[in-house]
Amino acid sequence: MEENVTLLQKLKKEFVCAEVDIRTYSPLTLAFIGDCIFDLIIRTVVVERGNRAPETLHKEKSRVVKAATQAQMAELLFDELSPEEQDIYRRGRNAKSYTSAKNASITDYRKATGLEALFGYLYLTDCEDRVIQLVKSGLDKMEITL
Repeated sequence: MEENVTLLQKLKKEFVCAEVDIRTYSPLTLAFIGDCIFDLIIRTVVVERGNRAPETLHKEKSRVVKAATQAQMAELLFDELSPEEQDIYRRGRNAKSYTSAKNASITDYRKATGLEALFGYLYLTDCEDRVIQLVKSGLDKMEITL
């Protein structure tokens, strides 16, 4: 029986990545990868819902993958998070970034960064199922259908 190998494990093997202690990553580094993971999940769901014009796909994705929506999702999910996950979220939210979203308040931007940091942490610790579970729960709580 073949062992279930995650995308991350395949990437690390193929590109001969060194093992790194995840605790050494800055919250903004975690948010960097977490932003991509969240975007990939939403894009995948949007594409799987039907073959449409790229402009339509982009509009559907952009409705969810923006700081204001992520900030709202973070607030709704916070009580579902384990103490460790809450700590990672707070570290990301409180990180001092030198950039900000052009169409979001600084408060929303920081909450979104916290959520992205959490998603990045979960992805890099091979907890892809947990990321998917949280995204699904957040979309359900916000009553967003894709």
